[in-house]
Amino acid sequence: MAFNWKKGKKGDGEMSFLEHLEELRWHIIRSIAAIVILMVVAFVFKNVIFNYIILAPKEHDFITARLLTRLLNVSINTKELNLISIKMSGQITTHIIVSLVAGLIAAFPVVIWEFWKFFKPALHSNEAKYARGAVFYSSLLFFTGVLFGYFLLAPLSIHFLSSYEISEDVVNQINIRSYIGTLTSICLATGIVFELPIIAFFLTRIGIITPQFMRKYRRHSIVVIFILAAIITPPDVFSQMLVCIPLLILYEVSIGISWRVMKQKEKDHAEFMKDDSSAKTENVTT
Repeated sequence: MAFNWKKGKKGDGEMSFLEHLEELRWHIIRSIAAIVILMVVAFVFKNVIFNYIILAPKEHDFITARLLTRLLNVSINTKELNLISIKMSGQITTHIIVSLVAGLIAAFPVVIWEFWKFFKPALHSNEAKYARGAVFYSSLLFFTGVLFGYFLLAPLSIHFLSSYEISEDVVNQINIRSYIGTLTSICLATGIVFELPIIAFFLTRIGIITPQFMRKYRRHSIVVIFILAAIITPPDVFSQMLVCIPLLILYEVSIGISWRVMKQKEKDHAEFMKDDSSAKTENVTT
């Protein structure tokens, strides 16, 4: 993939290094502005963010807990979990941190869109055409991963970690920062790993991986997936399998995407060689 940066609306020709930096600076500024605006919105709606989103997965009447009880007759989070704050400024700093994380998650499509606009001029017309929809699909996969972590992994992780006891004499007093750290790390981690098909698409476009490579190292990838599942989830088999199954499916989908990209690259190369040979023939004739 050859990079041929253009000035765009300001003029013809290639952009200088300083112009690249100026362009990148404005994309970063707009991305940060979107994060800050959504952070302020999350900060204002404190009750909604905490009472209905952050603290909901620890409750026994959370939708996941009710579905597990109804479908599998498995009860989770039946024991009340009381959270504590052990620092004078603990609650206000927690409020700020949660608002920042909420702003980052909500602004993800804007950030991806800004960086896409920065890199798009470097693509050839056919490359830009095949990468069309990258912002939509990457955002869709990210939010799907976040929701997967929030509704499935988070309640199970909270249940396991809060109810695990080494002795009856040791009482769990969970700090609010520890609870939120666990929740956000699970959601962000699943959101990132769900980007696997998008990563496979671009790595195949630039020639780093091929579908043959992914098939050859499928067994190694399965081991890596299980390791990732063990890192993301608490050490229980059920939660790890919940992560492994969609990741294995996404890996197979990524192989299919990589195969389609390779086929298109071969088609484009064949058309280019055909046009090039036709042009040479025409030059010889003239």
